[in-house]
Amino acid sequence: MSRLVISLVVIVVVVVGGMALLGGRATERPTTQVEKAVSLANLQ
Repeated sequence: MSRLVISLVVIVVVVVGGMALLGGRATERPTTQVEKAVSLANLQ
């Protein structure tokens, strides 16, 4: 095979592997509610 074909195959394998790695790491985190005390002076 020519070098071009081998290079293209290697690039495709790396890209697909990277997408699979990043796709597997995507985990949704539950939202956390943060409550903060606000003084009445800040509301006016």
